[in-house]
Amino acid sequence: MVQLMAWIWGLAGSLLISGAAYWKRSLSLSGMISAVVLGTMMFALGSLAWFGTLIAFFISSTLLSKWKHRRKAAAESGYAKGGRRDAGQVAANGALGLLLCMGNALWPAPVWWVLFVGVMATVNADTWATEIGGMSKAVPRSVLHGRRVAAGTSGGITGLGLLASLLGGAFIGLIGGWFSQLGDADQTISALLTLAAVGAVSGFIGALVDSWLGATVQVMYNCKVCGKTIEKHVHCEQETRQIRGIKWMTNDAVNAISSFVGGAVCLGISSLISL
Repeated sequence: MVQLMAWIWGLAGSLLISGAAYWKRSLSLSGMISAVVLGTMMFALGSLAWFGTLIAFFISSTLLSKWKHRRKAAAESGYAKGGRRDAGQVAANGALGLLLCMGNALWPAPVWWVLFVGVMATVNADTWATEIGGMSKAVPRSVLHGRRVAAGTSGGITGLGLLASLLGGAFIGLIGGWFSQLGDADQTISALLTLAAVGAVSGFIGALVDSWLGATVQVMYNCKVCGKTIEKHVHCEQETRQIRGIKWMTNDAVNAISSFVGGAVCLGISSLISL
């Protein structure tokens, strides 16, 4: 009965949040369905800590994607994904976290949770860097050679974006630590700050890996109509021409790989400081 109620509560909470995001046009229909499945399973197989950390990422990234959307529209026009997330993007940001949650349900061990925090810190850091960095007045520079690139170019970074990635990772570390220690009388501010620092570092490194992959192996196209270099295979209502990268290395694949790296970094740091 307790397990059944966990599924019911997880479904209810996921429907409420995902439905609101769909209504606000932050999720497509496929994205809403995927988010409901992801959230329900995370709550039922994990706990409030797993579900709460996932929701903290989702709500913060959704709010940021709507913040001054018109000003960021020009840069977003070249992204493979816009402000409205579909099933592929939901999976890229949350599927690995769900696999870790399932692993913890089958073979309970602290390592699953530490990896999860690193994964979510990375996807949050990358999202905050994109959304907040897109507001920077500074011209982006390539993560490879430091030369100036056009706004929206894969692998382009700004100082504001780098700061945002640190804050995004720290936010997940703090939220994850708070949720995981709810009801713990020994919970301390220093422990939460340590988790925030670990989240900041792992998320920052994961986000940098995301930028590096975006600048090197991510598939990129050229629009025959407007001449832009973009992530989409269709632009200006015309098919585009692939100019570099590996065909299967899409934005979603880059997100998944970089989040795995962030999880591994979080595990490594945690092992060193015995979190």
